[in-house]
Amino acid sequence: MQENLGRTTASRAIPFDAAKLDRLMEAAGLDLLVATSKHNVQYLLGAERAIFFDYMDAMGVSRYLPVLVYPRGAPEKAVYVGHRLESHQRAVAPPWVAQVRTESSGSVDAVARAAALIRDAGVPLKRVGIEMAFLPMDAGKALADALPGAEFKDALFVLERLRAVKSADELAKLKLASDLVTASMLEVISRHGPGTTKQQLSDALRVAEVNRGLTFEYCLLACGSSHNRAPSAQRWEQGEVLSLDSGGNYHGYIGDLARMAVLGEPDSELKDCLAEIEAVQRAAFAAVRPGAPGGDIYVAAERELARISQRDCTDFLAHGMGLVSHEVPHLTAHGPVPYDDADARLPLEPGMVVSIETTMKHPKRGFIKLEDTVVVTPTGYEIYGEDGRGWNLGGSA
Repeated sequence: MQENLGRTTASRAIPFDAAKLDRLMEAAGLDLLVATSKHNVQYLLGAERAIFFDYMDAMGVSRYLPVLVYPRGAPEKAVYVGHRLESHQRAVAPPWVAQVRTESSGSVDAVARAAALIRDAGVPLKRVGIEMAFLPMDAGKALADALPGAEFKDALFVLERLRAVKSADELAKLKLASDLVTASMLEVISRHGPGTTKQQLSDALRVAEVNRGLTFEYCLLACGSSHNRAPSAQRWEQGEVLSLDSGGNYHGYIGDLARMAVLGEPDSELKDCLAEIEAVQRAAFAAVRPGAPGGDIYVAAERELARISQRDCTDFLAHGMGLVSHEVPHLTAHGPVPYDDADARLPLEPGMVVSIETTMKHPKRGFIKLEDTVVVTPTGYEIYGEDGRGWNLGGSA
């Protein structure tokens, strides 16, 4: 697992591995890192996101844009510029960054203030890493104008690699998020019976997750023979299956799991279908261990998929989890979210987190799926939120 190497600033210990970040920046040819996404600023700042802007970005004629500037090898000269509406929050829990200015009012203002502060610090400004996908055009132009002659590079790879191995605190949050999502799904399944609409089920899951302290992100659900997973007026009826796939967020960390239910007792065909999915999942779990190439997960899953009777309608996917869904490790270049499969050829490390999911779109019985959160441990793997992986009975409460 990731360890803080003990570096400190005048305020407090740096919450991430600064030496690792320095190495990644050096390898990428970066003198300066400018983070502007909520998730990476949260990670680098080691503090909760701005409360006022947790749900929204737009305000007036601009948007909220947090800016954390980190000079390679000089964390004591790091700068954080936040919005004036987060000043009280940062005063209550001061971050490690020596210069914290909560005085911006929009995107251009934020980067202009950050650039001025970092110029005054006298650090190298020639090669600057930015989050190209999370830097608005107006702020990007303002940054380029403020740092004439600088070469701007995308810092996505650096930040993804920095977050790849989770700390003990991060793993605790991911475990809690996963446990609470499964508990919420099992509650909703047990309390709803024939005639319940998909919209009612989605609304109930939102309430169940919020009541447990999660931020509800989404609910994908299908029932009956339909493969449509949008909330709707469709009703869940006796004998039909229900698939619940939900993401619940705990302090920025995502619990993303899928569980199955049925109204009535599952027949032999349904038992066989879920057993085949379970076999693929277990085969993939067994490939999760430190030092093994990430691609071994797909090799094991594909080997088991070749054995099942419903191979033609069953798909497998494995992707990284943490502050972002589909973060490192990146294990396939052929999934629904496009990226390079670099981690298929790299060894898994303790503290990496993988979502493993097997989906069967049965032509008659409907959408059947299991999704599990799996953590690489020093000796193998651990499953988070493991409850309810069989056929759960609807209306049983």
